[in-house]
Amino acid sequence: MYRKRILKKVISSSFLLFFAISLGAYAQNNENVVKGKVVEEGTGDPLPGTTIMQKGTSNGAVTDANGNYTVTLSEKGEAVLSFSFIGYKTQEVPVNGRSTIDVQLQVDISTMDELVVVGYGSVKKEDATGAVAVMDAEDFNKGAINTPQELISGKTAGVSISSNSGAPGNASTIRIRGGASLSASNDPLIVIDGVPIDNTMMGGSSNILSTLNPNDIASFTVLKDASSTAIYGSRASNGVILITTKRGERGLKVTYNAVASVYTVPKTMDVYSGDEYRALIGDLYEGNEEVLALLGDADTNWQDEIYRTAFGMDHNLSVSGAFREVPYRVSVGYNNTDGILKTYNFEKTTVSLNLDPYFFDDHLQVKINVKGMDNNNNFAEQGAIANAIYYDPTKPVLNGNTRWRGYTTWTTGGANGNAIDLATPNPVAQLELTDNTSNVKRSIGNAQFDYSFHFLPELRANLNLGYDYAESVGHNNVKDNTQWVYIPTPAGGRISRYAGKSQNELLDFYFNYRTDLEELDSKIDATAGYSWSHFKRMGEDSVMNQYMEQVTYNDYANEYYLVSFFGRLNYTWKDKYLLTLSLRNDATSRFSPEQRWGLFPAAALAWDIDEEDFLKDNKAISNLKLRLGYGITGQQDITGGNNYPYFAKFTISNETARYRFGDNYYYTLRPDGYDANIKWETTVTSNIGVDYGFFEDRISGSLDFYYRDTRDLLSTVDVATGTNFSARVLTNVGSMVNKGIELNINGVLASSQDFEWNLGYNVSYNNNEITKLNLNNDPDYIVPVGGIAGTTSGTIQVQKVNYPVNSFYVYEQVYDAEGNPLEGVYVDRDNNNVINSEDLYVSEKPNADVLMGINSSMRYKNWDFSFAGRASLGNYVYNNVAANSTYQGLYSSMGFLTNASTQADKTKFETAIGTNLSDFYIENGSFFRMDNINLGYRFQNLLGSKLNLRVSGGVQNAFVITNYSGLDPEINGGLDNNFFPRARVFLLGVNCEF
Repeated sequence: MYRKRILKKVISSSFLLFFAISLGAYAQNNENVVKGKVVEEGTGDPLPGTTIMQKGTSNGAVTDANGNYTVTLSEKGEAVLSFSFIGYKTQEVPVNGRSTIDVQLQVDISTMDELVVVGYGSVKKEDATGAVAVMDAEDFNKGAINTPQELISGKTAGVSISSNSGAPGNASTIRIRGGASLSASNDPLIVIDGVPIDNTMMGGSSNILSTLNPNDIASFTVLKDASSTAIYGSRASNGVILITTKRGERGLKVTYNAVASVYTVPKTMDVYSGDEYRALIGDLYEGNEEVLALLGDADTNWQDEIYRTAFGMDHNLSVSGAFREVPYRVSVGYNNTDGILKTYNFEKTTVSLNLDPYFFDDHLQVKINVKGMDNNNNFAEQGAIANAIYYDPTKPVLNGNTRWRGYTTWTTGGANGNAIDLATPNPVAQLELTDNTSNVKRSIGNAQFDYSFHFLPELRANLNLGYDYAESVGHNNVKDNTQWVYIPTPAGGRISRYAGKSQNELLDFYFNYRTDLEELDSKIDATAGYSWSHFKRMGEDSVMNQYMEQVTYNDYANEYYLVSFFGRLNYTWKDKYLLTLSLRNDATSRFSPEQRWGLFPAAALAWDIDEEDFLKDNKAISNLKLRLGYGITGQQDITGGNNYPYFAKFTISNETARYRFGDNYYYTLRPDGYDANIKWETTVTSNIGVDYGFFEDRISGSLDFYYRDTRDLLSTVDVATGTNFSARVLTNVGSMVNKGIELNINGVLASSQDFEWNLGYNVSYNNNEITKLNLNNDPDYIVPVGGIAGTTSGTIQVQKVNYPVNSFYVYEQVYDAEGNPLEGVYVDRDNNNVINSEDLYVSEKPNADVLMGINSSMRYKNWDFSFAGRASLGNYVYNNVAANSTYQGLYSSMGFLTNASTQADKTKFETAIGTNLSDFYIENGSFFRMDNINLGYRFQNLLGSKLNLRVSGGVQNAFVITNYSGLDPEINGGLDNNFFPRARVFLLGVNCEF
């Protein structure tokens, strides 16, 4: 902490000192001042950010938002001014004693590459040396976009984005080149306008990016290899996503967007109808009056009872312009969307403000970003999804009882009797009697000060102060006289409350120096800086019944710090040979002082082959760059909320685990497992890539090969027998490899005044393998994972050496001559004539081998049409719904009936014991999904050329092609256990620009 305070004082003092020196230099020689304006030739639009330098000196300036500049020269007589701006031809102008010089710069087609935002700065795309993908507003997916992740789903190779459920506003799982960790986070680092955010969701919030309104986003930049991510060091092992929001523009602009959506249920599970179920039970239990008496007379489709056609609306209003030469943009958004599961609702209001003032003759540029969100959620009781499949279809929703609020309930001794605790709950009652709501408020903001020194304009100092604050309150209450809540017995209901706060702060400070060494035909771009981050969480929760019985209360508070020093050097020679070196030294308070610091270097080389003489005049090849990269990144982002894994901890016992001494009972303390020497997990990445463009970039893209070796895995492993610790401990053990290929192809198939057609395709292959899992290299050692319903072990996946992460661990099913599975008959893999856990084997894995994306956009005059789709090949899914659907499971001796998926007819298994672990239920989940189709028409120059209007219509989740027998093959983690269905959405949108 002392070092942190000293560093803050040094940085602040240095910043003030440089300001004083700069202002003193500026105050001299006012008689040699030259002013003017820089605009674009042909359009007359001002060019803010143009650099003006007096040749042969360090005197210079930068134009303001309106293109104006003021520069102080050493003398006017022989002075020559150089005007340069990215994308425009540099122009040299003799002063000849003048005090005012206006300049028009010509667009330089050869240098019109887009700027790529990277860590702590930006570079021209042609100067990028790493594996970087950039997607701006023109590339985004269209339609009813509730979350920012949906904008880029399927848009670039190596980036997998899959929604975790069909609930509106829900989170997505994002993976860049597969996961690099086992027990630590596999989420990429997300940076919003320079503020890295915490990827841990707080209670009551369903999405870490919900603060952002998708309409406010200008671009996504994905950093995929270590040479581009290592500048972020400890948080970059799983890649980095940089999100840049829209900023103010010259001239007043008002934009209004509105989207109205209809959400429908595309598919439900095939279950037995009332008549089918009565016939099935009648056949299976013929003559058993005790069972047959449980059947009712109704024919209830419980899935129809819990699902609905839902509606949603999204509005966004933004105003941008310049107030007294200060560019600004302000926006307000409102989204209110119902889920297809009854009672589910997602409501969100967002505000955003961006300001870009300039000071000290435009040498100081300030970027102020403030984003706020107020989010109300009604999460519904999602357990109703499973119970709608399993509830007896011969029973009505209501049966007139008075004890259980009228809802049909499995009881003993008549409709008003005692509830059967383990019987399937009434799904409609669950939805209507559960109050599961939350309110989340969050604000993300920062102020970034970028100062270009008067006496040395090539040198910049950048100070970034940011925050990410959030708070949530919520409850998950159930009314009394309900059968499925046992606190402490049925009928008591539940009152469950929680509240939480998250406070994250950021301080970044760095110097950047850019210069051209003309005599050496070289360019240098050097950055060096310091970063400090603080993450703090606190909250409380409690559970009791309606009568204040069995109260449980928990409160918590934890925090951790990250401190970093970083540097990067970009060197360019002859505009075709590029070198990038970066180094970051990170410290985390999550590890002990002896293990706290981690050093993460990276290097990259690039060769612009198209700039060589033998290709420079080649009309077919417009871009050809070879890239080589190598780097090391770190990982300390431990899941589970334990920010102190190197501390010894003790857990106090509950009332049932007290120790008796005489006539008294005493609470005990149980030592938890810990590793005092836990340290950084590191990932070493090698990358070779080619960027290409043909026929003036009518065809363009990239091809990358990568190898990622993760070492000292943060893994949760079993504690050695004989210790007094809890069963498992988090430590560093093991290694894992990801290797793959990525290909992006973009084609401009047609380009004319009336007709444009763009087509994009990407494909990636990733192979994942655990290469070490424990200290003694035991090849048979396994770590059970993947919790499922209906098994004694409770898991169906394992981590095992030489296999992919989360591989399925099952029995090999034996089939009869007709290809039907034989119940309880499995391959005796160890040939000992006994079927037991030793016969389990590693089958398939949940993650795809190949991911593909395809997208296209067309424009004919005022019409536009676009579509985007994704394919996943080689992903496998455990169909837990089918595994729990057996004939034996239809009747319980406790006195209730259970419905099942009609997949029970495929096996006719009469018991669920053991059969759940059959590889029969491991299915190929490969699929192609058409994510969205959109058609629009643009009305231009309305209201006297003051209004442009676009009207559009479309469909999302249009169709899925798959052989998977379950509801949806796109299951994160590969365990299909009553998934919240993804809706098919029909939408109508309007966009107005004033």
